[in-house]
Amino acid sequence: MTEPAVLIAGAGPTGLALACGLRAKGIPVRVVDRADGPIGTSRALGVQPRGVEVLIRLGALADLPDQVIPLREVRMYVGGKLISTMPMDRMGAASGRSPLLVSQVEVEGALRERLAGLGVRPGWGQELVDYAADSAGVTVTLRGPDGLESVRAGWLVGCDGAHSRVRKLSGIGFPGVPVADHFLIADVRADWRLDRQVMGSWSHGGDMISVCPLPGEDRWRLMGPSPSDTEGELSQDDILSLVKRQLGSCTPYRETGIREVEWLSTFRIHRRLADTYRKGRGLLAGDAVAIHHPFGGQGMNTGLGDAENLAWKLASVIAGRAGVRLLDSYEAERRPVARGVLAGTDFVTRLVLAENKFTAQLRDRVVMPLMNTRGVQNLLWRNASQLGVHYRGGPLAAPPQRRFGPGLKPGERVPDILCRDDDGMTVRLHEALQGRWAVLGGPDAAESFAAAAVVLGDKDVVSLTPANGILRDVLLIRPDAHLAWRGRPAPGELSRWLAGVLG
Repeated sequence: MTEPAVLIAGAGPTGLALACGLRAKGIPVRVVDRADGPIGTSRALGVQPRGVEVLIRLGALADLPDQVIPLREVRMYVGGKLISTMPMDRMGAASGRSPLLVSQVEVEGALRERLAGLGVRPGWGQELVDYAADSAGVTVTLRGPDGLESVRAGWLVGCDGAHSRVRKLSGIGFPGVPVADHFLIADVRADWRLDRQVMGSWSHGGDMISVCPLPGEDRWRLMGPSPSDTEGELSQDDILSLVKRQLGSCTPYRETGIREVEWLSTFRIHRRLADTYRKGRGLLAGDAVAIHHPFGGQGMNTGLGDAENLAWKLASVIAGRAGVRLLDSYEAERRPVARGVLAGTDFVTRLVLAENKFTAQLRDRVVMPLMNTRGVQNLLWRNASQLGVHYRGGPLAAPPQRRFGPGLKPGERVPDILCRDDDGMTVRLHEALQGRWAVLGGPDAAESFAAAAVVLGDKDVVSLTPANGILRDVLLIRPDAHLAWRGRPAPGELSRWLAGVLG
């Protein structure tokens, strides 16, 4: 059996996205997961605009847009009174792309389908037990249905969640603090006269619960923190009792409307960030490297961003197009993103949990009313979308030739503009990337494209021109749609810079 260049532990969204990105570049991979099979229920219920774009570039968006829950707005109530209404179409207008309210189950299904088309299927029921690294690769011990198995790989990536075995075996610290002991989730069928295009969030003193529509007839998800006096481990009956208590305390919808309970779950909320993203031949991504509260739907999207960022860099190193030090830029670019997400979700979590009367008053009388204003809503939507994530000033962002003035700066995300390829065909930029670099410019960019192709390889760079307007500069765009270099046509300068950063 051929040894994989990369062994990926974890077949969730992060691990699957990483595998898709590597396989699209022809890198042999193996994906293993200790679970017996794919999840049937999930905590995550949305893909933010940034995650949508990652799926597009991976070729894994598939029919997910057809499976969305058609959410029109989010309403927030305090003490039974409607305080704010947030239209979902405003998010698309504020950020440039709309989110997809779709289950993590469906997202993973689309990624598995894409990965299968690339010749790989996850190995279920295969638990990573141990691994040892040397200068040339890793030797991994797996426990499966047929006993122990030893696997040799060039690299090991832990996408195995908050309790990551790869992280623990690597000796990487995971400092942080607990934020809340219990967060409740219940998927139910209920006879309520609720608008199924609206997600509602109710708070009353220290209590809070959200009600979100799910696909299917009369299906709803109830979620929120448990009451402050909750202690100890919770049974399924305990979880249901607490959910009903929150429902009765905060909303006009009583438990008598619930006719069937499909799924109950609870989890503890922590805020943690790993000491490092890489130790030798072992790397971490997604929840294995950072965990936080699910408010804002940032977890799965941050993991997808980690996976895409790491995939093209690791593929470049394995293919001999870059030196190993390129992998240092993975942590340099993604750690600040994780820190920002942790800080934002921690603030929201403490505000929502309202552990004292002052915080509850601040939430109910100041923050909630402000969320009804267009300016605050636009700010929240832009932050939640993650489309503002940038790597300006990072190790892979060329110094801007014009520090001030209009136009994109190196390190910033390039919007999904309409382009034309060498055949004159119209194509969206992000669809054209598909794991490749792009040289975007006018007719005089041909020599710049040729210079980039020498360093990157003919198959790893595509030449594009804007479909609308004239571009005087040449833009070198990374596989993850961030601007790497910008300047007037200067093939020699572009080639030297590119060779330098790739090592």
